[in-house]
Amino acid sequence: MNAFDELAGNFSKLPGIGKKSAVRMVNWLLKQDRSYVQRFAQNLGSLHEKIKPCSICGAWTENDPCSICSDVLRDKSIICVVEQSQDVSTIEAYGEYRGVYHVLGALIKPLEGIGPAQLSLQPLLSRIRNGGISEVIIATNPTVEGDTTALYVNKVISELNVQPAVKVTRLATGLPVGGDLEYVDKRTLALSFRGRSIF
Repeated sequence: MNAFDELAGNFSKLPGIGKKSAVRMVNWLLKQDRSYVQRFAQNLGSLHEKIKPCSICGAWTENDPCSICSDVLRDKSIICVVEQSQDVSTIEAYGEYRGVYHVLGALIKPLEGIGPAQLSLQPLLSRIRNGGISEVIIATNPTVEGDTTALYVNKVISELNVQPAVKVTRLATGLPVGGDLEYVDKRTLALSFRGRSIF
């Protein structure tokens, strides 16, 4: 295997990148200025040294604690629980949520050997035990694994018996804004009926 094939093989292991895309990337890099490619390689090489999980929430950060956990204007009484660090970026992009986060790092997937022990739950439970938390929003994906994980997290939090009690909520699921009933699948419609609110 030559250097070209080896690099293409490395790129093809990235999520969403197939063999053809990987080959295109290597060809593109070969056409670039040598200094750009060297900077790219340096950035890649120093990734694990510079970026670490936040010691409070678990999101990727260069500075510990992360900018969200250290922001005095954030509402520290509300914690949004997400599966992975990129979910924090997704929620932040909307600019509506002003609380803080907790990254689980995985979802419960028994078929893949991922159980509750693999979730980063203890730091979350410690934050709740320390007091001052009024609500935990579970923002896992509306999938079987996401729902299973949400139920487990809710159960573990309720077993803490902290006073005052922490309200555990789940992101609403259902019809998208501007959506058409004609094109909605049965599961989404069922969730919409279950999650309906008072008008």
